[in-house]
Amino acid sequence: MLRLLCRSSAGSQTLVRWARRSQRGGGLLLHGARSCTSSRRCHGTGSGEVNGQPAENGSGNALYRDSVLLPKTEFPMKLTGQKLLDRELQIQQECGFADLYSWQRERKAKNKFCLHDGPPYANGDPHVGHALNKILKDIRNRFEMLRGRQVHYIPGWDCHGLPIELKALGDLGTSGLSPLQIRQKAREFAEGAIARQKAAFQRWGVMADWDQCYYTFDGTYEAAQLKVFQEMHSKGLIYQDYKPVFWSPSSGTALAEAELEYNPEHVSRAVYATFPLVTLPPKIASQEGMESVSVLVWTTQPWTIPANQAVCYMPNAQYSVVKRADNSEKFLVATERTASIAALLGTDLQTVGVFTGSLLEGGICKHPTIPDKQVPLLPANHVTMVKGTGLVHTAPAHGMEDYSVASQFKLPVVCSVSKVKDIQIIWTRLKVRVLPESARSSLLTMLDRRTYWCISRQRSWGVPIPVFYHKESGEALINKYTVSHIAQLFKEKGSDCWWELPIETLLPPEVLKKVRKLMSGAASDYVRGEDVLDIWFDSGASWAAVLEGTFESDSRADVYVEGKDQIGGWFQSSLLTSVAVRNKAPYKSLVVHGFAVSEKGEKMSKSVGNVVDPDVVINGGKGPTEPAYGADVLRWWVAESNVFSDVQIGPSALSSARDSISKLRNTLKFLLGNLQGFDPRLQAVDPKQMHYIDQYMLHLLREYSIKVTDAYSEFDAGRVIRVLQAFITRELSSFYFSIIKDRLYCDAEDSLGRRSCQTVLEEILDGVTRSIAPILPHMAEEVYLHAPGHDKEETLFKSGWIKSSSVWRRPGLEEAVEGACAIRDSFLSSIPGKNAARYDLTVAIEPGLLFELMESLQEEPTSTTSQLAELMMAARVNLATKMPRDLDPEALLNHGTFLINLEGGVIREESAYSIAVTPTSAARCPRCRRYTANSADCLCPRCQSIVSQAH
Repeated sequence: MLRLLCRSSAGSQTLVRWARRSQRGGGLLLHGARSCTSSRRCHGTGSGEVNGQPAENGSGNALYRDSVLLPKTEFPMKLTGQKLLDRELQIQQECGFADLYSWQRERKAKNKFCLHDGPPYANGDPHVGHALNKILKDIRNRFEMLRGRQVHYIPGWDCHGLPIELKALGDLGTSGLSPLQIRQKAREFAEGAIARQKAAFQRWGVMADWDQCYYTFDGTYEAAQLKVFQEMHSKGLIYQDYKPVFWSPSSGTALAEAELEYNPEHVSRAVYATFPLVTLPPKIASQEGMESVSVLVWTTQPWTIPANQAVCYMPNAQYSVVKRADNSEKFLVATERTASIAALLGTDLQTVGVFTGSLLEGGICKHPTIPDKQVPLLPANHVTMVKGTGLVHTAPAHGMEDYSVASQFKLPVVCSVSKVKDIQIIWTRLKVRVLPESARSSLLTMLDRRTYWCISRQRSWGVPIPVFYHKESGEALINKYTVSHIAQLFKEKGSDCWWELPIETLLPPEVLKKVRKLMSGAASDYVRGEDVLDIWFDSGASWAAVLEGTFESDSRADVYVEGKDQIGGWFQSSLLTSVAVRNKAPYKSLVVHGFAVSEKGEKMSKSVGNVVDPDVVINGGKGPTEPAYGADVLRWWVAESNVFSDVQIGPSALSSARDSISKLRNTLKFLLGNLQGFDPRLQAVDPKQMHYIDQYMLHLLREYSIKVTDAYSEFDAGRVIRVLQAFITRELSSFYFSIIKDRLYCDAEDSLGRRSCQTVLEEILDGVTRSIAPILPHMAEEVYLHAPGHDKEETLFKSGWIKSSSVWRRPGLEEAVEGACAIRDSFLSSIPGKNAARYDLTVAIEPGLLFELMESLQEEPTSTTSQLAELMMAARVNLATKMPRDLDPEALLNHGTFLINLEGGVIREESAYSIAVTPTSAARCPRCRRYTANSADCLCPRCQSIVSQAH
């Protein structure tokens, strides 16, 4: 015989025994069971009288009010308005939010976690996009810190660039201002934006050492950036050449593609131009009718015609020489475009000759606007037949495809703008995890398409490119000696020294001595360059300034977390610079989130009036339609959203977040109220001594903690919230809380049953509070201030993650409770909408595993106080192997089965059961309101014993 599920109680000890159903040696362990009923655990409680707080109404009930242990706590049910805002700030102060990051950096930890902060742009006020990004990062950082890891997170700001310069100067422009004057105004503007953004991030509860941030205008950062520049230059990856760039005529500088703004109202004016053939292609020169032929091209950029260097054709396409019917002009065009061109010209086109494009090799055309200039016909795969003539005007200075043709055929690149510097990096597919996985293809596509990177900008507010030019020859002077010297100067003095110091200090004799093959040995023969580095190069080098030297071995960040626009921005520039210098990615994984949009899914715009200001979200606006939600509502909105797509925000989303937190707060208040006077350090009950339903809840709590931990690890805070809400709704509110209230309120204060329940409630409170802490740090710390079992000066975030135990999963436990719940489902379905407490329940089960499991919950044949009676929430439960002969003919009958699955499927037994439901003949107890009293004016035996002992 096997003894299992042993439970000690105050007066007896129950042993569940059953014969071994397996020939295997050793003990029999019981594992998951499956029910053949529709639900493993019922979640209804009839009319719910027993869910109310007993002894509250009626003159008779009032006599026993003081003997009922109702919930008591100072934890407020609701906080709104200024009280909410004051409480959050008070929590931040009392619980040491400002010092938390430094504290965890100083503690010893085996494992480390690095989230490298992508620097927001220092050009404006904080917005909901910032909130989405910073809070998402903070949720993960707080989770990792609670798990015991040492978190490395240094906030940063991107401080240079054209937008800051333009905003700083306003209507003044750059006219009459020196570079240093421009830089001073830009720095002051950036510092103001940083101060406002930093204050907002702190108010949102973002954990960091806010006195130790990184800024791309800091001299130390700039020096690290120049070291990256020097390494790449030494490898030949940075060089000076021509290439087409996005150019801003008004600002006089090259632009990154992300900086472009297109006018949707603009209409491109297309033109057709003729390029007379002065040298016929040799392979068609002998054909009849080839005299006086002009190549006809079509372009939407007529202003680039003067820069034309060639006309391109598709080698595999078919081309025709056609003659206008209304005059003698002959054109060379693609055959399939002939009909469209004829319609455009309003005349018939007569075919003179037809041939494949490859026969056009060797043809030479006369330039249409520059006398005596000739341009070749060249093959190119980018030519299409969708529009135009099938022959493409090619200006290498004004398009990447055109530039590629020029590079292949060594064509000159003619443009009126200055030279630029480029970077060319070969992309190798590195092992980087990307969330969501769909973002990987976007990153790879952009990288495959990006053969060059223009890293120079023709402005003053940025990191100067450390290059000198010989006054006479224009030859560039740049090498590891000059760059290293400039980097050291930047580290000591900041990059303003590029303009402040004389050339002799920038190029001292000891540096010049190391440089070979100089046209002159004097610094006075050189002038400093005027270009600055692209801001994407600034931020893209942050791994070198922030991460290098931080870790003993691998200096890669565990993760970069930014919006989807950074697929073509910071993610890419960081990857290119790191691969170029170290041949490895700067990150182990990428998390790509969407944008914050209006509730209609529209981009936020001041002109449309749909902008959501995070400051107004937290502190409230001018009217009742803009209430003060506080920081935790903003954080809940971030956590609840599907951040891998665009995230909607507005009154409905914020109101929903507030309501969800309010419901959670109500649950936490219930838990705190029922733990009044309970000290788990002194009064906790060992799990082996607990009621089975209490042990079962510890098992469910452990499963909950595992699910929550997995969700946080996957950057899926939305799943955390869904798991949390399901646990509270199904396992707690609809199941456990409804069952235990009678035991909590009406059992003796120090009884084993009540202490067993309180022990579990304390574990649930602790587990739920810790699970929400990364998302709702203010409320979590507030709960912890009221929670029992710890010293007053201790804070939640310094006390670790959820403390679940594998001991909580006991063999046979699930089968006992879930088997009882399957029977309860049948019971409640027999009396839909009625109060289960008004009925007696008879359960008949043939001898076997299920019957023995139910015996572990009720030793006696009949009971009003057994664990089985508590689970059923009935007045009385009778347990037998068959239905009694004297069963009330009016009894409601029902049947069901429950499948027990033991030893991983080695033992399977489907057990049938029958139930009979009859109205109870007992009276309602005036104290506990259960139908277990002999008469209406008498207490039930349980309550009578408790009241008599109290007096």
